[in-house]
Amino acid sequence: MRVVKTIGEMKTLSQSLRTEGRTISFVPTMGWLHRGHTALIERAREVSDVVVVSIFVNPAQFGPGEDYESYPRDIERDLRICREEGVDVVFVPSVEEMYPQGFSTYVTVEGLSERLCGVSRPGHFRGVTTVVAKLFNTVMPHKALFGLKDYQQQLIVKKMVRELNMDVEIITVETVRDEDGLALSSRNNYLSPAEREVARLIPESLKRAKELVEEGVSESARIIEEMKKVMDRKPGIVVDYINVCHPQTLEDVERVEDEALVALAVWVGRARLIDNLLIKKQQGGS
Repeated sequence: MRVVKTIGEMKTLSQSLRTEGRTISFVPTMGWLHRGHTALIERAREVSDVVVVSIFVNPAQFGPGEDYESYPRDIERDLRICREEGVDVVFVPSVEEMYPQGFSTYVTVEGLSERLCGVSRPGHFRGVTTVVAKLFNTVMPHKALFGLKDYQQQLIVKKMVRELNMDVEIITVETVRDEDGLALSSRNNYLSPAEREVARLIPESLKRAKELVEEGVSESARIIEEMKKVMDRKPGIVVDYINVCHPQTLEDVERVEDEALVALAVWVGRARLIDNLLIKKQQGGS
């Protein structure tokens, strides 16, 4: 496994691989790798000759007062996991390498970036799309892998790629969950054992939304109300948002007519956790 730290070296390596006719899959990460990341790596190995993983905690996607400084980091652990997973190249740039002094160019996907997490984290997705565009230009992958836990993120990246004519295929992988149903996240590391018990109500609330739609309930307001009832079973969850929205535009819908995305963000202790579920109305449902 090769570890690359500079943009120049990464671009030279990628150009050489492409010249040899080898296909490159890319998994961008902020490190503190878990089974969600390894699921992306496994899929990347299946669809390409070479797997590149980046590890970069991107300051541009953190707002004032957010957890950039405390975000979990352990590069040696991450490199060990990458070796065990058969990664070919790990790109580990510094902040100074990615954002040299005087940096002032950003990529913004309007509309989608201003909904859901974009409301409470203004500027977050501008940071995401900027760093992803820079990484795509550096790694030059044929395919890039993103998890559906960050549903809004993958939708925004797909739109950026399409509208800026980037020659990258975006492949999504289903959310990986622990045995208790909680979606895997690096920020789960912040949870105490008691908070972890509380956080289990997040997937339970999504399960309740699915049950309601299967029972014929279609009103978004009632679905959200019932999800909040689930979360009220234990103290300790502060809801940022729960939305029932169109799965492509992320615009709120009043009713589930066919398929809708139930998306949420909550605080448990100092951990801001997101999750989502695509729900489909049953044939013949009311």
